[in-house]
Amino acid sequence: MVDGYAAYQTATKAGPQGPAPATLAFCWAHVRRKFVEALKFEPACQQVLELIGKLYAIEEDLPDWHALEGQAQQDALAHRLTVRQQQSAPLVERIKAWALAQKALPDSTFRKALEYMLELWNGLTVFLHNPRVPLDNNHVERQLRDMVVGRKNHYGSKSQRGTEVAALFYSLIETAKLRGEDPGDYLLRAALAAIEKPGTVTLPSGVD
Repeated sequence: MVDGYAAYQTATKAGPQGPAPATLAFCWAHVRRKFVEALKFEPACQQVLELIGKLYAIEEDLPDWHALEGQAQQDALAHRLTVRQQQSAPLVERIKAWALAQKALPDSTFRKALEYMLELWNGLTVFLHNPRVPLDNNHVERQLRDMVVGRKNHYGSKSQRGTEVAALFYSLIETAKLRGEDPGDYLLRAALAAIEKPGTVTLPSGVD
């Protein structure tokens, strides 16, 4: 699940010496942002923004399969797939039909938004056939934001060792957040355990 950065598409193409092929699912949030930018110049974008909003409304009513296990998880995924094919697929077709009917000036913000969406269309529709695929990668981007802000604030790690330490702490802190544990409490707990018994490795709650 990625945005439209061309390097992702190049890196996943199979070749004699290239990487193993992968399925790219593209992010609807990035598509939406393009049309939000174009809305200032083209009022017609309001229509597609409303259609995309309906896609998200459908997703909000679906159960969170991540929180389930076993048969309950399989049932939730099957339900998600059925709803997407019955309700989301027609909306997606309306979005495509709308896009193909539009006329936009070359190099305009509106034209770029249309081309961005249509060029990524195959990856934007993966979620209709795979219930595990989300509509966007906002969750991951929010996790990466702390690292980007930190890098700007301290101007990088200055050395390989510094980069390795930063990567370690970012990984542990983000894992603690995902497990519902306050990062500060986790780091304190880990530090006290290491002081009491040197060499002790303490992971965030729920991580083996």
